[in-house]
Amino acid sequence: MRLLLMSDTHLPKRAKRLPEPLLAELPCADVVFHAGDWVDTATLDLLESRCRRLIGVHGNNDGPQLRARLPEVAYAELDGLRFGVVHETGPAQGREARCAARFPDLDVLVFGHSHIPWDTTAPTGLRLLNPGSPTDRRRQPHCTYMTAVLAGGALTEVTLHPLPQR
Repeated sequence: MRLLLMSDTHLPKRAKRLPEPLLAELPCADVVFHAGDWVDTATLDLLESRCRRLIGVHGNNDGPQLRARLPEVAYAELDGLRFGVVHETGPAQGREARCAARFPDLDVLVFGHSHIPWDTTAPTGLRLLNPGSPTDRRRQPHCTYMTAVLAGGALTEVTLHPLPQR
């Protein structure tokens, strides 16, 4: 099973549209995760129309229309792994322990907010993944998104994809 992870698209404020390399990944993905801060409903509509399965949450910059359509936290079991998606996890310091305490029944937590890619594992085994942002790199060298493969109950080939400068 191929997974595509993104967050913090901030359309149309940070970009007019999603980058072409990211859009090209949509038909390849069995499941697409979006960890919030969509900003516009058009991006949600686009992903809902192009994705086989979309798991998304609202973020702190998402208004009432998006909050009415998306939860604050989403959960899914895929190939025996328990996934959660949330926008904000707080400061980097102490993140693993804080998230492991808040989400004790998860195997993987996808999150956003910082626009900073993140891939760590808490002592409890919880894998924390932040794909960064495909449209707003902030202090990072590139805008980014992630892909992963889920096979036999294991998450493999977790890859951070840098996008070309606009």
